[in-house]
Amino acid sequence: MPSDDQVPSPEELLLALRRGEHEALAGLYRRYASLVHTLALRGVGDHHEAEEITQRVFVGAWRGRHTIDPGRGSAGAWLVGITRNAIVDQLAQRARSTRNLRAVSNDPLPQTRTVALDAHVTDRVLLAHALAELGEPRASVLRLAFADDLTHEQIARNLGLPLGTVKSHVRRGLLRLRDSLEGVGRDASER
Repeated sequence: MPSDDQVPSPEELLLALRRGEHEALAGLYRRYASLVHTLALRGVGDHHEAEEITQRVFVGAWRGRHTIDPGRGSAGAWLVGITRNAIVDQLAQRARSTRNLRAVSNDPLPQTRTVALDAHVTDRVLLAHALAELGEPRASVLRLAFADDLTHEQIARNLGLPLGTVKSHVRRGLLRLRDSLEGVGRDASER
């Protein structure tokens, strides 16, 4: 590449890029990024997608640098060709995504699964919140008893608590959980 006080021509930048010089890619970016972005924005009509395409074009230029043949055209024409391909790819991807979304929205089974999943997730969140409100060690005792399926004796050993204390925590904890979750079930059924 020419010295720092000389601005390399586009053809010099192409040759330097072909040799794998990172500065050449930076020079091409400074010179052509605005053009690439404008073409991408006109092609896809979305600023965010145009930015992604611009990035893809210059990454593609770096990866495809071994195919550069300055005799076949200018640096600008080469980058415009890469940009056109990236626009076509983006529009095809958008069409596939739209087609997939329509297919999913027309299928009643995924919606049923979503409702069931949402209800399951909601139940888990409500239960986690109710357990957190119990405080420790009562919440841990209930988790060990019901999530880990441990006996009262095993819980007492694991937590270093007397067996009677563990039994009291289970009983009182279940009563408090019932009281705190009872209103939630009524609220949901009233909707």
